[in-house]
Amino acid sequence: MGRTLPSATQVFLQEEAAFARFRRALRRADQLALDDLFTSARQHLAAAQYASHALPFEVFLLAMLLEEHKEVMQLRQQLEDILSRQK
Repeated sequence: MGRTLPSATQVFLQEEAAFARFRRALRRADQLALDDLFTSARQHLAAAQYASHALPFEVFLLAMLLEEHKEVMQLRQQLEDILSRQK
């Protein structure tokens, strides 16, 4: 028997392809940023498979947001470390 639902990877690739024209309309720097966001989401495809969500793209957006927030937390920690050394 075959699968009735596409895998998270298949859905992700379809969503990424659906944004191809949008990506081409962006400036080069913005294209690179968008590519980076999709790369961030790709890192969480295994977890996305477990989120049987009605709108899979929301799961991908959450994965992108998660990676961005991790980076903000890391930068905050670095800033706190620098400021504590100056005291």
